[in-house]
Amino acid sequence: MLRRLMSRVFWACSRWRLVGEPAPNRPTVIIGAPHTSNWDFVIMLAIAWRLGIDVRWLGKKSLFAGWRESIMRRLGGIPVDRSDPGRVVGEVVERVKAGEVFGLVVTPDGTRGPHEYWKSGFYRIARETGMPVTLGFVDRTTMTTGLGPTFELTGDVAADMDRIRAFYADKAGLRPERRVEPRLRDEHAGGAPSD
Repeated sequence: MLRRLMSRVFWACSRWRLVGEPAPNRPTVIIGAPHTSNWDFVIMLAIAWRLGIDVRWLGKKSLFAGWRESIMRRLGGIPVDRSDPGRVVGEVVERVKAGEVFGLVVTPDGTRGPHEYWKSGFYRIARETGMPVTLGFVDRTTMTTGLGPTFELTGDVAADMDRIRAFYADKAGLRPERRVEPRLRDEHAGGAPSD
């Protein structure tokens, strides 16, 4: 109830417009891209709360330090230890297999610092759980945000990433200079991607 009220206030006062597809009707991995600003987090929560999606999101472990831990967990956060990123994939797979229903928001751009590739955890989680992928977005050029298509990954990493690249090709984040092209380090190597 409080979340719905907060999202109504956000959308009433915001310059952003919520557009796109309706909320998926089953658990999904929601890609949040382009991820170029801390404001992306606020926008993601506003989208989820407006559309009634129970979200979980992956965040660096340091965000959960001290007094912030209970707040971040209540907002759906799952801490990621960057020294062991594969562990979080296993943890999410266990949650889904145990019957927990949620939209998992992942920002495969990773941190907003300079780098060349997306992190592949979203792909591994989707494939291992059987969850589809939903393409969430922000686009500063049109001041729109929302959800794009939801689809099943095929296992053909290059083809799946081509589809993702095509969707995000005309999307610009709040800080366009920080945008990372949607590509995985080993998407043309065949087999499952790894970070």
